[in-house]
Amino acid sequence: MSDDKNIHPVFNRLLQRSDKEKLLKQRARVIWLTGLSGSGKTTLAIALERELHNRGFLTQVLDGDNIRAGINNNLGFSEEDRTENIRRIAEVSKLFLDAGIITINCFVSPARAMRELARNIIGAGDFIEIYINASLETCEQRDVKGLYAKARKGEIKDFTGIHTPFEAPENPAAEILTDRQSIEESAQILIQTIEPLIRP
Repeated sequence: MSDDKNIHPVFNRLLQRSDKEKLLKQRARVIWLTGLSGSGKTTLAIALERELHNRGFLTQVLDGDNIRAGINNNLGFSEEDRTENIRRIAEVSKLFLDAGIITINCFVSPARAMRELARNIIGAGDFIEIYINASLETCEQRDVKGLYAKARKGEIKDFTGIHTPFEAPENPAAEILTDRQSIEESAQILIQTIEPLIRP
């Protein structure tokens, strides 16, 4: 057991987020893309990151598959594990935020309570919720990972959109209709929404 007398915080001597943002010439934010599997979150995150990079911004993309292959590889898909998945992602995002980096997150995060948990950890002023909206029919037609087909066959349980509902954001910073707009159009809407929030 640790003794509190032996803990000597150094936070007041560390460089602050504002110092790092000044160096990077940007304001750090966490851009949280939420939507059904197959709605286009990762595709848009890649397009957004490239465009922001071209405009001189330092970013980091966190994607569901990459996170679950690494830091969260011990978690399943129960409600408890999904909530813990989001909690850990939010804590990692906060570290990037403190480093002055713009983080682009792509996670189904189907429940409003999950996203509210992330918002509370990150801070409401730094959490930019973007709803990547495509109909279930469109997402099933795309089914780039074959997950919907497996869910329909019963090979995947508790799959969002098939067995459990997706709770749409009530007040997102933007709603992108990827079954009606091209990637280019969608990316432009994202840029127009986000750039004013990340410029110093």
